[in-house]
Formats: sequence, structure tokens, C-alpha cells
Amino acid sequence: MRARSRTRAIRTIIAAIVLSWPLLSPVRAAPPVAALAALPTLPAHPDKGTATGLPLPRFVSLLSGDVNMRVGPGFQYPIEWVYKERGLPVVVEREFDVWRLVLAPDGGRGWMHEATLSGTRTFVVTGATHTLRRRPDPNAPVVAVLHAGVIGRIRRCKAGDAWCSVEVDGRRGYLRRDEFWGTFPDEAVP
Repeated sequence: MRARSRTRAIRTIIAAIVLSWPLLSPVRAAPPVAALAALPTLPAHPDKGTATGLPLPRFVSLLSGDVNMRVGPGFQYPIEWVYKERGLPVVVEREFDVWRLVLAPDGGRGWMHEATLSGTRTFVVTGATHTLRRRPDPNAPVVAVLHAGVIGRIRRCKAGDAWCSVEVDGRRGYLRRDEFWGTFPDEAVP
């Protein structure tokens, strides 16, 4: 009888350790946007997501300032990163039920729940300091000076244009497409 009780107790302890293992894994904040991830190329005929029917790959943004990136598509998988920047653009590469495999600007790749993502098109400034201009012209008046890591909203980009209409903290202007991460090279953003 005692051997059975001891065996049952050991099994209970092992089960508790195994079930709590994902909770014991370290959670790290996302690194700063230093080396940005290379964008996947936009295919001529985009694939469609199995859950949404929307094109893949596609840009979306983080809905809140506390989004978990997991190593697999489910709550049972450990959290690999916690992203703290609301509005950060990410690329959805695949879909599985309510989970999205995403690529972040820092090169992180993992699974996020669909409820933590938004269809709002945003961008993050890359490289050095860049100038937000009143018109799509390098000599146009300055609206604002934007530092690397600043997040804003994309208002409109015409396919193939070098400049996009954007907004940062209520200030509207134009930013060169090669100065931010948040669109595919020849993509039109309505």
C-alpha cells in the first residue's frame, strides 16, 4: 500500500513539473530594432491564409503593448518573447486556426494569437534619423524628425512609389519607403 502511495505521489509531482514547465521558462523583452529582418518577397499571386482567406504574407500590427510570441501555435507552448510596443508592424507568414506565425522587425519569428493583432497598417523607422516631409520631395518643408524605432501609421502608399503618406503622433507627412519597415517594396497600401 505504501509503495502505491509513494508511486502515486511521485507521478503527481512529475505531472506538476511537466505541466508547469512552460510557466517556468524565461520571458524576455523584445530587443531594440537594430538589425531589421529581411522581408519575404511578395509573390505575384499571393497565397491565402487557411483560417482567414487573406493574402499571405501580409503586414499587421500589435494590438496592445504586451503581446506574447510563442514557439508553437497554442497556449501550451512556451513564450519565447514578449513584445511591449503597441502598433509594432509584423508580417503574418502562416495561419493555423486562431494562431499566426509572424516575423517581427527584429527578426523574431513565432506564433501570436489573432486577438493580439490588428489590421491597422503601421511602420517602424529604421536606421538613423529620418525627416518627415510635407510633400513627397526631399526638398519639401520638414514636418518632424523621426528617430529609429519610432512607430507610426501608414496612411497611403502607391504601388512602386518611393514615398508613403504617414502619420506620427498626429503629424502627417511623407516618408521614403526605404526609411521604414512596414510595407513590401512595391506594395500598394490604400
